[in-house]
Amino acid sequence: MPHLSFSSTRRRVAVALGLAAAGLLTGAGAFAQAWPTGKAITLVVGYPPGGSTDMVGRIVAEALAKRLGTPVVVENVGGAGGTIGAQKVANAAPDGYTLLLAANNEISIAPMFNTAIKYKSETDFTPIGMVGFTPMVFVAGPKVGVKTLDEALAKSKREPNRLSFASSGVGTALHVSGELVNLMAGTTFRHIPYRGAAQMTQDLVGGNVEFGVFVLTSALPHIESGKMIPLGVTTAARSRAAPQIPALGESSRLKGYDMNVWFGLFGPAKMPAPLAARLNKELNELLRDQDIWQKLQKAGISNDGGTAKALADAVRTETARVRGVVTKAVATGAAS
Repeated sequence: MPHLSFSSTRRRVAVALGLAAAGLLTGAGAFAQAWPTGKAITLVVGYPPGGSTDMVGRIVAEALAKRLGTPVVVENVGGAGGTIGAQKVANAAPDGYTLLLAANNEISIAPMFNTAIKYKSETDFTPIGMVGFTPMVFVAGPKVGVKTLDEALAKSKREPNRLSFASSGVGTALHVSGELVNLMAGTTFRHIPYRGAAQMTQDLVGGNVEFGVFVLTSALPHIESGKMIPLGVTTAARSRAAPQIPALGESSRLKGYDMNVWFGLFGPAKMPAPLAARLNKELNELLRDQDIWQKLQKAGISNDGGTAKALADAVRTETARVRGVVTKAVATGAAS
C-alpha cells in the first residue's frame, strides 16, 4: 500500500472539500450567480422572425433576462419546420447558455414524418416548462364559395382529391390538423406545404389553394378583413380570442376534434437538475406576471406554466395521440 504523506493527505482533503463546495453550489436555490452578468443566454427559435413562436420567444426572453440579470438573446434558426434550430440545441453544451423555445412541430410531430432527423425528442432535450397554448383555425379562401365547415366537407365529398389545404410545412401541427380532418370526416383535402404564413395567405386569397390551416393569431386580421372565411378553430372549445368562430368539434362529423399549437422551454439533454429547476421557477414566475399575462392573452395564447414533468408528459401524450394520423398520412402519400 503506498504511503501518503501529511501534505499529500492535506491536499486530497482540500480537493475533496472543494468538490463538496462545488456540489453545494449546484444545489437548488443556489444559482444567483449561475449566469454571470454580461454573458448572454441564447434562446433558439426554430422559425423566422415574425411568427407566433418567435413572438412567444421574445416575450419570454425579455422577461427571463430581467429575472436572471443577464442578457437573453433570441436566435432565429429557421428551416425544416423548426427542426434545424432544435438540432442546434440538442448538440449544445448543457450549461444553461443555450435554450430552445419550441413548438410541438419540432418536438412531437416532425420526427415521425422525417427519419433523417437525428435527435430524439424524449432523450436529447431537458424539459423545463410549458409556456402556453394557442388554437389553429381551418379557413377557406374567399373564392371557394363556402361559408361553413359542413359546406366545405360536402364540397370535398363532391369533388374528391381535387381540393387542397395549405400548411406551414410537412410535419407541422398545422399539417397534422388538416390530415386529422381528412381522417375523421373521410374527406380528401390534398396537403400543400409552404414555408410560412405570408405565402400561404397570398395563395389562399389568390385562389391557388382552396383551404388552409393557420395559427389563429396570424389569421385573425385576414378573417376580420374578409380575406379568409373561418370554418372552425382546432381546439375542443371556442377560443376566447375569437368566440364567434365555432370549434371544429361542434360538427357531428368531427366530434372530439382537439389540437393546438403549444410552446415549451427546453435545454439540451443532461442539463444539471438545479439549473433546470431554477429556469422552471423563473419561467413560472414570469408567466404569473400581469404584463406578460396580458401580452400572451392579447395574442390568443394561454400562459400555462407547470412542472418539467408535466411538459415531458404532455410531449409523450401528444406524440402517442397523433401517431395514427401521421401513420395514415405517410401511408397515403399525404406527407409529401
